[in-house]
Amino acid sequence: MAAAKDHLDAEKAIKRNPHPDFNKVEASRPDWHEQEWEFTKTKDPSWTLGKGGNDGGASLKQKHIEIDPYEDGRPAAFNYKLLISAIIPRPVGFCSTISKDGTSTNLAPFSYFQMFSHDPPLFIFGFASPIARAKDTLRNLVDTGECCVNIISEHFLEAANSTSVNSPYGVSEWSLSGLHPAPCKLVKASRVQEAVFSVEAKLVEVKEYESRVTPGKKTTTLAIVEGVRFWAREDALNEEKNLLDPNILKPIARLGGITYGRMVEAIEIPRPDYEEQMKTGRTKDLVKPKVDGQ
Repeated sequence: MAAAKDHLDAEKAIKRNPHPDFNKVEASRPDWHEQEWEFTKTKDPSWTLGKGGNDGGASLKQKHIEIDPYEDGRPAAFNYKLLISAIIPRPVGFCSTISKDGTSTNLAPFSYFQMFSHDPPLFIFGFASPIARAKDTLRNLVDTGECCVNIISEHFLEAANSTSVNSPYGVSEWSLSGLHPAPCKLVKASRVQEAVFSVEAKLVEVKEYESRVTPGKKTTTLAIVEGVRFWAREDALNEEKNLLDPNILKPIARLGGITYGRMVEAIEIPRPDYEEQMKTGRTKDLVKPKVDGQ
């Protein structure tokens, strides 16, 4: 119960919801509209090496403010709010787990989530608590050594968000959300049937980190998991089984506070080839030795 209380207190301090009356604010906004995936040009299709920003130098005129994350009197929650509003968009790891005795299941979204290797397929989760005060997902992951990662799409955003509710241990997020469990092949946890893409995963390692604000207090746990099976919806997968159609996946990104983002527009920019660029003769003067890492 102490861990749950600490979590609730932290939520109050963070104040994710900026609106006194969210329902009223939402009612004033335009209705949801379906939008197909679309490719656009870049802002400056004629950009060449050495040209710099595409804003005509406007950003160079802006002043920056230095922020010490550990300055006296700065709560750790300030760093949290700043970072989740700046490091965007972030993928959401919708993680399903089951307790060691198989009697309790859990489903929760994590925006401290990312993949960082394809061989082997490795993913990371960040938990804002030590193992000793672990909430359901981390507790189950450590106890069983496995989980299932599901990617959130537009067609079940509300249900996925509802699983972040601060319900007490033992209350099923599956039931509260109305989402449907589907069997996995190699892990006991269920995957989300509504998800276009899911990954069965096994725990590789966990590592705890200490607070810089309160030295000696463990505040964060990093979990690395390895993907051992992929599940992709048939209509979203290409024949070679190596690409998903973004117009079917329609992934949801995490932004700051209570804000999510729709991924419905993209631009393509080929990676430049050094030798090909040199052949043009227009970039000769740009070839200079590196100085102080620049």
